[in-house]
Amino acid sequence: MTVIETPRLVLRPCQESDRDLFYELSSDPVVLEFFPFRRRREDADAVFTIISGLMPEDGFDLLVLALKQSDEPIGFSGLSKPKLEPFLPQNAVEIGWRLSARYWRQGYASEAGAALLRHGFETLELDEIISLTVHNNHRALAVMQRIGMHLDPAGDFDHPDIPATHPQLKRHVLYRLSAVEWRRRQMQAAKG
Repeated sequence: MTVIETPRLVLRPCQESDRDLFYELSSDPVVLEFFPFRRRREDADAVFTIISGLMPEDGFDLLVLALKQSDEPIGFSGLSKPKLEPFLPQNAVEIGWRLSARYWRQGYASEAGAALLRHGFETLELDEIISLTVHNNHRALAVMQRIGMHLDPAGDFDHPDIPATHPQLKRHVLYRLSAVEWRRRQMQAAKG
């Protein structure tokens, strides 16, 4: 089980008590502005039951972001292996996050993202981590840039899982960060 601590957060595996947060983040129209659907309670509960019951590959858990001081869950984050060939390489590892709108603009997504990059490159010894989002999701794009990822315009694609009823959500952009780049930046930061 993966547990990661940052100055303000604990990233931990899902617990039954996180079910309400999962529903909130699966149904809030503000949070889901760039998603083609919202889930009803029974659908969110069914997905949560499946996710929380899976035995994930080590390091690829869906993690809850909980405030360190209060243990209040505020969102989800994690590393995953998307199945989007031929748009992404077969062994691609994606970083992602979703936070309750009450906790936006406080740096939590960037803090969790930076910790997950460290986990991915140091613990899991990944060669590269990617992230993708709808082309005009400026909040997600800002987080990707703050954690050191860079745009790969050649990797942009129309997401095959987005229905034709939502054409404004089809175009996705791809951001990347290699382990070599990440280590170089860590060394530069350490030198001050």
